[in-house]
Amino acid sequence: MVRAFLPSRTIGTGQVTSNAVLEPAYELGGDAFEHSIIGHCLHAAVFDAMGHDLQAGLTSSVALAANRNTRRRGADLAETAHSIDHALADVFPDRYATAVLSHLDLITGRLTWINCGHPAPLLIRGREVVHGAMDRPSELPLGLGACQPDNVRTTHHIQLEPGDRVLLYTDGVTDARSRSGERFGEGGFADFIIRAMAAGEAAPEALRRLMHTLLTHKQQGRLTDDATIVLFEWHPAAPPGTRPSGV
Repeated sequence: MVRAFLPSRTIGTGQVTSNAVLEPAYELGGDAFEHSIIGHCLHAAVFDAMGHDLQAGLTSSVALAANRNTRRRGADLAETAHSIDHALADVFPDRYATAVLSHLDLITGRLTWINCGHPAPLLIRGREVVHGAMDRPSELPLGLGACQPDNVRTTHHIQLEPGDRVLLYTDGVTDARSRSGERFGEGGFADFIIRAMAAGEAAPEALRRLMHTLLTHKQQGRLTDDATIVLFEWHPAAPPGTRPSGV
């Protein structure tokens, strides 16, 4: 059901390319992703609803719908999070979803995001992860913010450099374990993507092979939680000297 609401797995322009993949677990889960380009802005998000049942899928579907409706009205990220908070509280008052909501200005490379109780995004610059670049204190998951009228979402900003890649992901990727109990972790999947793309693989193929690795080598063909990744790269056509610098 959730898959029916998801956008195309690959979108892009001359300034940005975004790729996404969702590998569902054997049990019902609540992962979802969103990315779209409107004007000079990339909108990208990942959601992970609580639970492993039908309501988890319904929760992420409501979050997706509220996100899209608010975005189409031209709302900023704080307004979008506020709208999703209240939509979830109205429909499923005992449920919530963690999420990262982000906007990338395709002209300037300024990335804006809100972290709602979710794993922090990863910034890949060149052939390495810039550790801690997007680590910020996370906030209440979506749906719980509506319970606190004075809750104000914190919007974070960072300046990307041409060629930077950003990874949004759910914990089904990092928490995947081998038969011996070894955790895949942030380093495992980020290094996999870096090596694959350095070898010339296109991003969709790198993500496909990553999920195949999770299934065959880590989980013996069966995930215990949904695994979702959104990977976008800013590759502006303007000369480097015309872009702003700094964070």
